This record gives sequence, C-alpha cells and structure tokens, in this order.
Amino acid sequence: MSYSEKMLDQLEAGQMEAAKKSFAWALRKDEDDTLFNLAEQLYGLGFLHQAQRIYLKLLDKYPDEDEIKTSLAEIAIDGGHNDEALAYLSQVPSSSPAYLQSLLVAADLYQTEEQFEVTEEKLREAYEIAPTEPAVLFALGEFYYLVAKYDQAIPLYIALIKQGYTEFAKVDIAGRLGMAYAQSGKFTQALGYLEQVDPQYQTSDIRFQTGLTQLHLGKLTDAIETLKDLIDYDDQYASAYPALASAYAQNNQFKQALTTAQEGLGVDQYNEQLFAQAADIASHLGDYKLMDKYLKAAHELDPENMTIALQYSNFLLQQQRYQDNIDLLSPFIKEHEVDPQLEWNLAQSYMKLEQFDKAGKAFETALPTYQDNPEFLRQLIDYYQETGQHDQLVDELEHYVELVPTDTEMIDLLDSYQNY
Repeated sequence: MSYSEKMLDQLEAGQMEAAKKSFAWALRKDEDDTLFNLAEQLYGLGFLHQAQRIYLKLLDKYPDEDEIKTSLAEIAIDGGHNDEALAYLSQVPSSSPAYLQSLLVAADLYQTEEQFEVTEEKLREAYEIAPTEPAVLFALGEFYYLVAKYDQAIPLYIALIKQGYTEFAKVDIAGRLGMAYAQSGKFTQALGYLEQVDPQYQTSDIRFQTGLTQLHLGKLTDAIETLKDLIDYDDQYASAYPALASAYAQNNQFKQALTTAQEGLGVDQYNEQLFAQAADIASHLGDYKLMDKYLKAAHELDPENMTIALQYSNFLLQQQRYQDNIDLLSPFIKEHEVDPQLEWNLAQSYMKLEQFDKAGKAFETALPTYQDNPEFLRQLIDYYQETGQHDQLVDELEHYVELVPTDTEMIDLLDSYQNY
C-alpha cells in the first residue's frame, strides 16, 4: 500500500495525526501519478492546502503540465486568490489539451466576481470547442440558470438527459429542468420533470416548486397535499404558507386557508404580503375585525406600498370609515403620488363627508382613467347633481347611457335634465 492510500484510509478513520505523517511520507516516496491522484482526492475532500502542496511539487517537476496549472487555479479561486488563479490560467495556451478545462475554471472565476458577460464568453467558447462534453453542457446550463435565462438553460439540461445523465456534480438534472420550466411559465412541462426527482434530491425548494406548479395548473388537491407535506418536512419554510393558504382559498376552504396564513405569520411575522393575504381570506369569512387588524399591520410594515394601501382603503370605504380612509391616503397625495384608484377612493370619502371641492378635484384627476367605467360615472353624476353642475351632468349622463343603454333609471334622469 502506498503512503497516499494509507493517508486516505486514515482520514476516513479520523486518524488525523497518522494521516499527517503519511502525507509527509507520500510527498517523499510515492510515485508522481500516485501523488497526482492523491491531490485530486484531497481536493475533493476539502483539504486544499495539502492538494496545493502536491500540485506545486509536481509543477516544479513538470512545468509544462497545464492540467496542474488549472488545478492550482481552482484551488486559488476557492481561497479567494483570483489574481493568482488568473496567472496560472494565462499560462495555458489554446492548443493545450487542458485548455477546455481552463476555460471552465476561468468562467468560475469570473462568475465569483459577478462578471457575467465574461463568464458567458468563456463558457460559449468552451461549448464551441466541445458541444457534447457533459461538463461543458452542465456548466453553461448552470450559468444560464443562475442568471435567470431559463429558456437557454433548458436545452442544455435536456442534452445531458439524452446522454444518460440524471445527476451531475450532485445536482439532479430533472429537478433543474423542472425548476427552469416553471420559472419560464411552462408549468405542464415543469411538473412532468419535478415529479421525476429522486427522493434524495427532494429539497424544500423542489417540494415548494412542485406544489406551486400544481397550484398554477389548478391541481388544488395535489398542491394542498404537496405543500402540507413540505410544511411537515420543514415548518420554517416561510414561502409554503401563503402558497398553501392560496390553494385552500381557491378550493373554497377558507377556514383552513386562514389557519394556514396565521401559522405562516408565526414563522414570518414581518411579511406584509401575508398579512394582506390573511385579510383577504378573512373577508370571505365575514370577519371584519380581523380584516382591519391584518390590513393595519400590513400597512404599518410597508406604509409606501400602494397596493396594500388601496386594499385597506377599499375596506375602509366598505365600512363607511370615510375620515379614516382620507387619513390613510392623504400622505400619498402629499408625496405627489398620482394613482387613479387612490383619487377615486378619496373622491368617494370626500363626497360622503360633503367636502365637495376636494371631491371634485379627486374625481377630475381620476376621470381620464375611468371615463368608461359605469360605476365611476354613476358616482361622478351624483357629484354633479349634488353641486348643481348642469352641463357636466348632462354630458356624463349621455356618455353613461351610451355605455349602459339598459339602465332605465339613468335614461329617465337624462330625459328630465334634457327637458329642464
């Protein structure tokens, strides 16, 4: 048995002191090929310093061996010494058998520096040299997956599967494909691959994406089962709760939906979107006190979120809390935020409180957006009636009747004003 083999056995047995001694003897006594294999093994085990010592010893003896240079570059990258890595890689000519590997290592280096254009350039060059090489297909696919170019990643993963690879570098290819298809909005294809993922690769992310994909496809029973299993498996996976709550709500199981949202808030108490979702679910149960509580909490967590503010505003209007609605929306006006729905909601509150000047300004701002909205026009007509603006009233009545020719009440009202 070589000293290299002894060292690996001792490492496996946890005999660290004995392994150190065997390593020292291996450097002195073992054959070069044996040492090279030991370096690869040590690198894979995370013993970077020891692997580096071997490679440096071999490079001193074989200065033209480019494979050693790429290995040293990989170790330098892992240690955060990118300049050192580049120095090694620059010594590998394009004519070298190790050039392909050097391109992959260089791509890894530039990716760590978030120089994604250069990363892609190196990987594309590698692909042009060896378009069927599994390591190249995987590296380029992973790059496109990382930068969210899923449509470009998909054919590369498919090419790996066609070569018989279901797993590469401890990554489940079916899982990657399923995730990429899902992110591209191709949910039917996504689910086909996600359901093929081997149990050992069923991470929380894979389980979540499977449930979310089932939800997108309207497979509510399957989605509920998958997301419940995920929470049983990992109850701190916060994103599972709003997804499961949504599945329950779409299945008209509102009590279960609310309970799930509340459990999610126990895990993620600063999630304003989940508070807003819980409020929406509570509306289906007629629990207005709970709606108020959750919408207030959501707004306080993110007071600049217009979507949540308008959801809260709609609730306050429904509850006839007109001054509260004005207090809620006024800060947006002071910040010169112009949103037609915001203005319409303000107009309704001002009308109810008989603040007609303010109501008129709000209606005027919202009018270009809602000029063909019958509900808005009905309220605007009420405003013109209340303020005695005859000409504007007739104009809007005529427009309304064009939009809703079956509304006999409004037709009669128009006739009365036209004959006035």
